[in-house]
Amino acid sequence: MAKTASKPGYRCAECGWRTTKWVGRCGECQAWGTVDEEGARGVSVVQAGATTAPALPIGQVKAEVAAARTTGVAELDRVLGGGLVPGAVVLLAGEPGIGKSTLLLEAAARIAERETVLYVTGEESAAQVRLRADRIGAIQDRLYLAAETELSALVAHVDKVQPTMLVVDSVQTVGSAQATGVPGGVTQVREVAANLVRLAKERNMATVLVGHVTKEGSIAGPRTLEHLVDVVLNFEGDRHSRLRMVRAIKNRFGPTDEVGCFDLHERGIEGITDPSGLFVSRRSEPVPGTCVAVTVEGTRPLPAEVQALVARTDAQQPRRTSSGLDTYRVQMILAVLERRLNARLGGCDVFTATVGGIKLADPAVDLSIMLAVASAAGDKPLPAGLVALGEVGLAGELRPVKDVRRRLSEAARMGFKRALVPAGSLEEGGRRRNGQRALVPVGPVAFAPGFEVVQAENVWDALTHVT
Repeated sequence: MAKTASKPGYRCAECGWRTTKWVGRCGECQAWGTVDEEGARGVSVVQAGATTAPALPIGQVKAEVAAARTTGVAELDRVLGGGLVPGAVVLLAGEPGIGKSTLLLEAAARIAERETVLYVTGEESAAQVRLRADRIGAIQDRLYLAAETELSALVAHVDKVQPTMLVVDSVQTVGSAQATGVPGGVTQVREVAANLVRLAKERNMATVLVGHVTKEGSIAGPRTLEHLVDVVLNFEGDRHSRLRMVRAIKNRFGPTDEVGCFDLHERGIEGITDPSGLFVSRRSEPVPGTCVAVTVEGTRPLPAEVQALVARTDAQQPRRTSSGLDTYRVQMILAVLERRLNARLGGCDVFTATVGGIKLADPAVDLSIMLAVASAAGDKPLPAGLVALGEVGLAGELRPVKDVRRRLSEAARMGFKRALVPAGSLEEGGRRRNGQRALVPVGPVAFAPGFEVVQAENVWDALTHVT
């Protein structure tokens, strides 16, 4: 019987989906232009080759070589886990005009005070970057600048300058003659990123890549780009506000739940060491539809205000709009309000938002959302100086959340007087009084004088307390 030649296979660069014939759109993730030929099937035998270094017992490996070095920007160091690790590759992504180049130029200038840094720009000319450096005061003798869009030219600059840190702004603008397609395409981005990662590891050179984002907010290019790098940072913020936040999505050298806060202004960008008051409105009298929660970003508790507006409508389908909050989470809380507290929201538009442009995904914000909506629906303000913490369950119960004491300590420091938390959140409370369900006030001993903590078992108890 004659042997038939094996057919080539095709694989999606985004999700790994395989097919026997080429298609323009992936059948799994529905991405366009990501299916490429992966060659004929079969496994080839690889012969042993030369090694770069002998294998050592793990106890003999020097960990000092991978010690993080500060960037000179405290808020950026917080997100990175202490600073930049030599040989690490960091991907910084964000919307156009959000301040990525300004932040990296500021950090590069700080590092250039003691080390050699190479800044390669593919989106602007060298003169344009120099103007920004003059404006923010980022002129250093060890900060080298080059405007290149070809990978081979970029490597030549690295060979000549021998930097300890490389910044590429952006990876989508650099192309390689060894890959097909135009710069920014899937094949080009994968080829350029793989070569830059190899270059960083070989020379033990910290590398920061700037990445574009799509209109959906995800990082542009193949998904393998995020797998290749060591750290993925997301630069967030409202373009109409000066507040900017850097959040770690992936970090091989530190936590992924830290957030750095920055103030972007005409003279550059500055870190905000104490952002506690940025997400809370200051007003003399309580307003219906507002409630304050305390979220935790990494090790930093942040008081954040939730606002709600409930308005009657004649539309058959009332609107449910959220800004800075999880829309599906808000809809669940509205359903609990209608079912467990007999709230009539079917003929009303409900709008919910956060103050200061912060995005809240912490379950501890559930109780604040519920109280804000209930306050707006009844047009009655909540008591002044109140913070509310707790996760709301579908049965109407309140579930404890982590780091309650740290959250309450921050609330007391910010001048709040009362806190509403789920039963069992503190060691002193959460018990039944005389065998009956009751609100158990906890004394202010563990916090500040005059700070009262009340614990509730369910949403009905919580609403009874505030009304």
